Amino acid sequence: MERIIEEIREDLSRRIAVAADRLADRTLAEDPAYAALLGRAELRERIHHTLRQAVEGLLRTSRGLPVELAEARAVGALRAEQGLPLTSLLRTHRRGGRLLWQSLTEAVTAHDRAALPRLLPGATALWDVLDQMTDAMTESYRRTESAHGDRDRERRAALLDVLLDGGDGPSATAAEVSAAGVPAAGAAAAQLGLPERGRFTVVVLAGDASGIRAAPTTAAGPGAASAPRVLWRIRTDGEIGLVELGHHPLESVRELLAPLGVRAGVGPVVTAPAEVARAHRLAALALRTAPESEGPRTALLDERLPAALVAAQAELAGRLRQVVLGPVLALPAQDRRTLLTTLGTWLACRGSTTDAAQRLYCHRNTVSNRLRRLEQLTGRSLSDPRQVVELALAHSAVLQRVEAEPATRPAAPDPRAARTPGGTVRRSPRRPA
Repeated sequence: MERIIEEIREDLSRRIAVAADRLADRTLAEDPAYAALLGRAELRERIHHTLRQAVEGLLRTSRGLPVELAEARAVGALRAEQGLPLTSLLRTHRRGGRLLWQSLTEAVTAHDRAALPRLLPGATALWDVLDQMTDAMTESYRRTESAHGDRDRERRAALLDVLLDGGDGPSATAAEVSAAGVPAAGAAAAQLGLPERGRFTVVVLAGDASGIRAAPTTAAGPGAASAPRVLWRIRTDGEIGLVELGHHPLESVRELLAPLGVRAGVGPVVTAPAEVARAHRLAALALRTAPESEGPRTALLDERLPAALVAAQAELAGRLRQVVLGPVLALPAQDRRTLLTTLGTWLACRGSTTDAAQRLYCHRNTVSNRLRRLEQLTGRSLSDPRQVVELALAHSAVLQRVEAEPATRPAAPDPRAARTPGGTVRRSPRRPA
């Protein structure tokens, strides 16, 4: 093979130059990605160089030497950085291989047609060289593309941090995204494709829900195209979603999160990127008002403002628990659970003893007796609206403490016991007549 190529080297060099011209013209005419990236002279020179490298690789193979692949790797990395699709790169490379073989056969035919049979064994060697160059180029392209994707994800995360944390994020990041006096939040929002004015909110998922979300950047599933856009940020303590509501109501976030089956807090609607950090803080506060014992749910801050007030003031919440419900908390565990469950159910039923009895699977008089005992222990009257507020807030403070300090929580009874009078379990609960 080496001898044949040496005999036709001058003619082969001329034919390779012509092939490079033809392939450059065809590539620019048929591939918009190449046409947008390179001029004809540069593309033609790169193709010409690659064809010469393939011939040199064929010669090295015939001498028992490895093919030099550094140039192929450099081209793969460069095209990945430039954003040229890998399919475009491979298509041009394959066409170049076919043109090279055509140039070889034409040059040998012109030199000595009788030598053509000596060229045939070189076909396998040539395609092996081209395959090695293709593999090296592809591997380098994908490695560079992956590294570039990692950088993009890191930058996206940094931009989201600017919005979610406001001025509390890394100063270098804030300085980077702020240009020409534009506030950091506005610059970050623009780079994330968010409007300068709109309707936004923030979702905070419970820490134990991290990693279960299926869609990395937007809502998934049926109707996803018309759902609010969500930009997710994964952190060590959980996941945070910046929601661009658009025309969707705030309640649509609950529907969006329902398939995930996790506890979540949702902040209020804000209208500018600079207000996202406040929505984030309030979403985290809303999450604290959704007790885990109530099962997976989404807590909208605006629907749980009293509980949020309690969650926001840990020291005052402690005083509230002790001052208002101290005597109840001092009871034995079973009595304490019974009274607190009855109070919580009565509050959830908007003060209806009848509805509370139905939910608790006991007689209305049983509920009344428990509530009367609670009034005696606390010194608060359930007929006084102001004192009902105190009891409701104190009850919320107790629930939040149980969730925040599970180690101090009494041993949980059978889940059915809290729904029956005196904590007894009925196999077939009956409703009061």
